[in-house]
Order: sequence, then C-alpha cells, then structure tokens
Amino acid sequence: MDEKIRVAVVVSAGQEWDVVREAVAHRGLHTSPYGEWCTAPVEVNGQMETVLFFHEGWGKIAAAAATQYVVDRWQPQLIVNLGTCGGFKGAIAREAVVLAECTLVYDIIEQMGDADAALAHYTTRLDLSWLAEPYPMPVHRGLLLSGDRDLVAEEVPVLQARFGAVAGDWESGAIAYVAARNSVRCLILRGVTDLVGPDGGEAYDGSVAFFKAQARRVMTRLLDALPAWLACVR
Repeated sequence: MDEKIRVAVVVSAGQEWDVVREAVAHRGLHTSPYGEWCTAPVEVNGQMETVLFFHEGWGKIAAAAATQYVVDRWQPQLIVNLGTCGGFKGAIAREAVVLAECTLVYDIIEQMGDADAALAHYTTRLDLSWLAEPYPMPVHRGLLLSGDRDLVAEEVPVLQARFGAVAGDWESGAIAYVAARNSVRCLILRGVTDLVGPDGGEAYDGSVAFFKAQARRVMTRLLDALPAWLACVR
C-alpha cells in the first residue's frame, strides 16, 4: 500500500506531461495503467512536502478512470489539475489562466429525453471556499467546458451565448466530477494556449507545433506558481 499523499497533481495531455516530467521527475518515474507518475518535494510555506505528479492521459475516459485510481491508491486531500485549454477569441486572452469554479460536459447529445437534464447531470460546481485570496496570479474564475473534441470554430458563438463560457478543454469536467463524488477538494487551473473563433483556430494547422510551444509556456508558468497556490489552501 502506498503512503497517503496530501496533494496529487494530475496532468492530461502528453505535451503537458512532457513539461512536468522534465521539471520534477528527478527521483525516477513509475508506471500505472494510465501513465507515468512520480513524487517530488515542493516547498509550501517554508516546509517541504511530498507531492504526487500523475499523468492521466487525454480525454474524459482516461481522466475519470485515472482520477479515481489516484483517489483509491493515495487518498489525497487535494487534487490539482494543471493543464491547457482553448480560449474563445474575443472573450479571453491567450495565456490567461482559467480557475474553474464550474465544469460542464457540453458534447452530450440527448434526443430521447430532457437534454438540459443530461447536461446538468455532468455539471460540477467546485467549492473553492478553502482557497484563500489573494491568488498567486491573475485568473479568470468561471466556467470551463469539456468535450472529447477540439473546439469547433463554427460552434464557438453558440457555446459562448448558451453557457457564458470563455474556454474549453477535454478533461476538466471528468476530473471535477470524480473528485466531487469522492468528496475530495479539487483545484483546476488551465492556461489558454490558443484562441478559436468563427474564422478558425490559430492552432489548427495540422502540425501541433503551435500548441506544443504554447503548452510549454503555460505549463512552465503553472508549475512555477504551484507552491504559491498550495500556500493558499486553508
């Protein structure tokens, strides 16, 4: 049985994990059914704390399963999801950080019953009353949309008008959902790597090069700020 860990940092996309692995995996990597993991010391309020860093993989299926695996194996008191998201052009700036206070899985299509009820079932409101202000960095505190798809340019105006969202990703809805059902505190911080609007997405060139470069910038910034975020935990 592994020792209990107070803080588990979960990461989704491979490009996001590459940055984490380079930064913290100095004490060796381990494998799981989902991805690599390691522990590393993080200084919080002047004291060193062992933090788990876990690569869950991309998409809602991997995110939900791996988050439950982390909860069952290490019993963390706090799950922190550091990652990236796509922003709605004109609504948020590139490299802005979204602090999720609500997640909504928007790619559910219910045509037999109540469509709004289906969306509500996988909507999670995160209690952040335990997170003390001021925060270590400027954030946009609000709704994050999740779907197993990149943002579709033509749908952005509809998503913005219907939900009042400014950004979307693939996994935060699943991570928040599982954490809530296990009564584990959850902090989701996603940096905007690219912008998508009715005229297209600036990362949609088929090469992934733009996203990789931006993911490195976003993840480096979030990792650097992690000790300060943990210091905000009441």
